Amino acid sequence: MYRLMPEMPADDWEVEALLDTCFAPGRKALSSYRLRDGVPPLAGLSHVARDTGGILAGAIRYWPVRVGGEPSLLLGPVAVHPTRQGEGLGRDLIEGSLVHAVPLGWNRVMLVGDAPYYGRFGFTRLEEVVMPPPTNPDRVLGRALLPGAWDGIAGEVTRWTD
Repeated sequence: MYRLMPEMPADDWEVEALLDTCFAPGRKALSSYRLRDGVPPLAGLSHVARDTGGILAGAIRYWPVRVGGEPSLLLGPVAVHPTRQGEGLGRDLIEGSLVHAVPLGWNRVMLVGDAPYYGRFGFTRLEEVVMPPPTNPDRVLGRALLPGAWDGIAGEVTRWTD
């Protein structure tokens, strides 16, 4: 049994340690990290999962970006500790956090990831969305949180600026 809760600033060091455990050392060189650099993860959407003993088992983060100038969510990373994988925690993190997006004013979400995995959660290829290189275009996926939210949205993904 896991408890999902919004990520708090005090969780940052544990989340970063989990990401280091789950992903390759060069993870911060990916194009998605350039979009995140200097931008804090979104409060209220980024979540952690802790077991009954309070041990961090998983985390998911969201970042604001612009796609063709339009505000959009960038999901990722989502990480589940290797000893906790296969228990449905990734699904719980994705679905359990996305329910908060629309009430917070977000209507579309994108990510860079495996289509077979994320397709189970309603993500499909975004043909007209261009991530900074080097990104495989087949891995640029999105999900409308409200009907038609991706209609007419095209162009480059850029860093969030107020």
